[in-house]
Amino acid sequence: MRVNADFSKRVAVHFNDTEWVKSPSAGVERKMLDRIGEEVARATTIVRFAPGSVFAAHTHDGGEEYLVLDGVFQDETGDFPVGSYVRNPPTSSHTPSASEGATILVKLHQFDPNDRTQVRRSINGAGSVNLFRDEYEDVRVQDWSAGESMPLNSSNGLEVFVLSGSFTEKGEEFQEWDWLRLPPGTQSSAIAGEVGARVWIKSGHLSGMV
Repeated sequence: MRVNADFSKRVAVHFNDTEWVKSPSAGVERKMLDRIGEEVARATTIVRFAPGSVFAAHTHDGGEEYLVLDGVFQDETGDFPVGSYVRNPPTSSHTPSASEGATILVKLHQFDPNDRTQVRRSINGAGSVNLFRDEYEDVRVQDWSAGESMPLNSSNGLEVFVLSGSFTEKGEEFQEWDWLRLPPGTQSSAIAGEVGARVWIKSGHLSGMV
């Protein structure tokens, strides 16, 4: 399966314009943002867990990072409420579940193979948050004020996911849970909407994909 798999192109996915797709696990549905592969895939996905659903135990051969958007996501290590950011490095494993339901943004099989850094952070509260940075990538949350113009300098690729509020890029509006991916070498800018925007940004990680 290939979804938005040409990383030399700008891609925009609007949450309200896409349908939920059932996964092999009962009660687990997905909105695929990009994907290369079948059930084991390099993928960026919004995943919704119905109350009481459980996903099969699995090992993260290529790593996993996720941000909890709604509800409480769970595994053997504990509960992760809204605003939890987690990086599970290659070789880690777990059995995900959500007793009361949850929605997450998750990226799979995109880590450096030698990365063994585990991160558990909360993005809750005001202000920007630096979540992770190494020589391959930079992950952070930013608050943009109403009408603020922000550079989107994508020298090695950039993704922006809207947590709340809105912004406009190249005349296209992005609202809550919308996603924008810019290819390496792109120089652009975003203008925050009338109530500002809170965004999750990942950059520097796509140079090897084009």
